[in-house]
Parts: sequence; structure tokens; C-alpha cells
Amino acid sequence: MSYVIFLCILVGLILVHELGHFLVAKAFKIRVDEFGIFFPPRLFAKKFGETEYSVNMIPLGGFVRIFGENPKDGASDPRSLSRKSRFVQAAVLVAGITFNILFAWLALSVGYMVGMQTSVDHAGFGQVQNAHVLITEVVPGSPADKAGIKPNDVLDMAQTGTAMLGEHATADQVQSFIFAHQDESLVVTLSRGGKKLNLLAKPTEGIVPGHKAIGVAFDDVGVLKLPPHVALAEGAILTERMTVAVAQGLGGFFMQLVRGAANWGGVAGPVGIAGIGSAAVKTGFAATIILTAMISINLAIVNLLPIPGLDGGRLLIVAIEGIIRRPLPEKWVMRATIAGFSLLALLMIVITFHDILHLIRT
Repeated sequence: MSYVIFLCILVGLILVHELGHFLVAKAFKIRVDEFGIFFPPRLFAKKFGETEYSVNMIPLGGFVRIFGENPKDGASDPRSLSRKSRFVQAAVLVAGITFNILFAWLALSVGYMVGMQTSVDHAGFGQVQNAHVLITEVVPGSPADKAGIKPNDVLDMAQTGTAMLGEHATADQVQSFIFAHQDESLVVTLSRGGKKLNLLAKPTEGIVPGHKAIGVAFDDVGVLKLPPHVALAEGAILTERMTVAVAQGLGGFFMQLVRGAANWGGVAGPVGIAGIGSAAVKTGFAATIILTAMISINLAIVNLLPIPGLDGGRLLIVAIEGIIRRPLPEKWVMRATIAGFSLLALLMIVITFHDILHLIRT
């Protein structure tokens, strides 16, 4: 069920992107021939005004058919996209990206209105309540990983054969406790999905220089709940931080890719995203909201890349045509678009291959 819920979220994010193109095209009086939910073959359709609204069979997102996307269509029609100014064309293209960013902001803001897990080191608006120690990271292959400890587990208690660290301890106190008893096996009591777990891990060398460790990172996390107007401000701040982080991460990955040293473990394709999304849905509301916003921002940034076939590539073509003051030869644009789609398809195949390898190994 968690996979189905996440698939609905992912399809919804793609539809948000297409809705941006649709609404801005309508705002500039450009003819929109079809707004499609999912991809053909078609199930049914209904025409309202000049636009046909269709529901299709393949549940992988949606599409918008805007009159004049192909310059040959409606070359003399003032409502054709190709007849509009470069500014209007750019506005229609960037609308999908903008809507994805706005949706991430709205999602995070709603999260803060309802109450969202936040570090007690939070420096923004409001006060974090009901703090507890949260496992934020587990090193693959570490004693913690082998014991079954997972990110987003809540650590309630820790004990060895000689000592015990009770409830209400802080992350620093837990870290100090493990360091002080690094030669002893450690029993940790965790909360996960409403269940209590007792797991055993023995600290080992090679994880943290200078001393033994079990291979986890902790943080003191509580719930931050804000009134709507403050939640909107806090949501905007977090959206900006996440957008910068995603842009830097993707930029770093593509730089590594050019140098032939890409870290494939740092990216995820459809298989990896489905697994991460399902886990987030199982974890709860806050994790689902964060991941939804992150994917929405990723969709925006990826579509902004200047690769023919993506919105960013089409924006680049519009910019070039604006500079040279004439349309680029159609065959050049077509060849560049095919090359861009081929590059993206190859990249997605490679990422998916690494997703499957990771799934097999785990």
C-alpha cells in the first residue's frame, strides 16, 4: 500500500508541473489543445471550450499539448505559442518548474502547520517540543546496520552489562555513553512504527578514527508546529535551503560524471525512488512531506538543465533565437532534442542498473 501511495504522490508532482504550463499558456491566451492525465492509450476524454481533457491508461504522469509548440503549426495564428514573444514562450516553459517549487513550499508549510519533526538546533521560527534522540544515519555494513538499526528509529534507552542510560537522554549523552563503553556490547531500545525493539550491537574499529563505534549518527529531534502565517515563512526558508542543496548536489554529480568519477550511490532512479518513497510513507507524515518536497524540487532543477528535450533545453533554444532574432533550423532542433532524450534515457538506464544492484546487495 505504501508503494501505491507514493506512486500517487509522484504522479501528482508531475501533474503539478504540467498544470503550470497549462495555466500560464491559458493566461497568455495561447490555445491549449489537450490536458492529459496519465499517458495514452486514452480511456476517455471530455472537451470544455477549445481544450480536451483526457484520462489515459499508463499512470506515469501527464502532458499538455499546446498549439504551436511545433513552429510549423499555426505559423499565422496569433494564438499559437510560436507566434508569441520570446518572453511569453519562456514564461510558459518556466511555469512547470515554478509550480514544482511553489508546491514544495506549500507542502512544507502545511507540514509545519500540522507539526513536523525538526532538530532542536533549529534556528528559525517557533520552539521545538517533545525532543527525543533520533537515529539520522546508519553506516552501511556497520555493527548498527547488521543489528537492524535503521534511520528514523527513536532511541529510548541504551545499556551494557555494567551501565544503563535511561530515557530523556540527549544525543550527546548517548554518544558519550557509547564512547565510554566502547569495549562492551550495547543493547539499544528503539521505537519504530509504534513498536518497541531491543537490538544488540558491539562497537568496532574502523568507523570513527581513534575509537570504536557502532556506526550511527544521532540528533535531538522534536515536533515544530507553527501558525499558518509563520509556517508559510518557515516553509519558504526550508524550500530555499533544499533548492540550493539539490542544485549543488546535482551540479556536483554532473561534474563527477564529466570526470568519469560519478558516485552512483548518491543518486536514485525509479527503483530507488520507489523504495525510498515507500519507506518514507511507512515512517510517517513528516518524512513523507519532506521527501515529497525534495522530489518536487528535484523535478524543477532537473527540468531546468539546458538539455534539449527538457524545459531548460527549450529555454536555451528560445534564448538563442532571441539573440540571433530568427528561429533555429528545425532539423537542428530535432536532432538536438533526439540527442538530449537519448542521453537522458542512457543516464536513467545506468542509474536504474545501480538501483537494482543496490537492492540485490541489501
